[in-house]
Amino acid sequence: MAGHEVATDALKVIEETDWSGLTHAYGAAGDTPAFLLQLLDEDPETQAEALGMLEMSVLHQGSLYDATAPAARFMAAVLPHPRTLAEHESYFPWDDRPRPLRAALIDFLAEVAESAAYDGDPDSDDDAAADSDADPDADEAYDDEADAIEACLAVRPTLFQAVVPFLDDDHPEVREAALGAVSHLLKAPELAEAVPAASRRLHSTLADTTRERRERAAAALTLGTWGQDTTAHLTDADPAVRVCAALADGAAGDPRATAVLLDALSRPAEADRWFPEPLPQFDGWFRFTLLRILLKRVESYEEAAPAALALIPLASDYTVDQDWGPLLAKAFPGGREPGSDLTPAQRDLLHALAENDACWGNIGNKYSWLRDAGLPQKREELRSLL
Repeated sequence: MAGHEVATDALKVIEETDWSGLTHAYGAAGDTPAFLLQLLDEDPETQAEALGMLEMSVLHQGSLYDATAPAARFMAAVLPHPRTLAEHESYFPWDDRPRPLRAALIDFLAEVAESAAYDGDPDSDDDAAADSDADPDADEAYDDEADAIEACLAVRPTLFQAVVPFLDDDHPEVREAALGAVSHLLKAPELAEAVPAASRRLHSTLADTTRERRERAAAALTLGTWGQDTTAHLTDADPAVRVCAALADGAAGDPRATAVLLDALSRPAEADRWFPEPLPQFDGWFRFTLLRILLKRVESYEEAAPAALALIPLASDYTVDQDWGPLLAKAFPGGREPGSDLTPAQRDLLHALAENDACWGNIGNKYSWLRDAGLPQKREELRSLL
């Protein structure tokens, strides 16, 4: 019954919106209502295709249009509908996860919130504003985009109220999607009063050791992004949860957090396996994030040296920008002075690199890192320093 009532509310969004006057990535948004209604079709494949069309049109590569906010309002209104429980794979071949449509819809709302918060940042608009000053057509497009962003920012409280009940959904995929969306939606200043209650819910999730690792880790990460204290979880029984608690900015000054990161990086391949499906907060292997945060927090390379020596066997030409390049920068701040002696830690690092064949292919990115570190760019010349 409740699901049908919500669907009725969603239909009001369809009926009260002048879709013919709105646009999306491919022009007029007159086709958008049909796709929105197909989200509640009896056929899961039709639902998946409809969502795919909406992702390509009203949220194309994260861009916002004047059709985005009303589409998001419709999706928020239908979340409780029973047909959003239908499980299917994404319309796109690169995402073959079978999961409830409800989780995918919430992910859509999360991306709307994330894009609005980013695009609504004045510092992110400098280039577009400069272009608009030089081109009247660009000026009009810039104004349209600004209006679309403003509309999506304004709808965040509505989206939050729709999503927050699903933090306790029976489906882990839905709970994870809801957590991701809430983490973005609560960046809205007008929702600041909701942060304490949401934080209590996440602390409760963290305390519940029967919850899956992924869910507890995501809770720790979200609390960190909200500026909440996660240090109580630095001693959690699960090393993945400990690490996610240690990644919070609020834990930066705690030596225990640094120790947790160092411990995880002593077994980097194991840390990479903690989350077979990467957490949405991170790109690439998990070890890359751990190293990036560690290097920000330690004063000297020597503190990170044990982690470095564990990481180098996994390094290659293709990972230089994420691992051994930043390690060289930390080990040789300002670059090595010609003729200067190497410290034992520097020598061990260079020896490990020189012995790793995978680091010496034909990819050119390594040369700038070596040059900036004041080191030879050829393998044999590097060996001659040892």
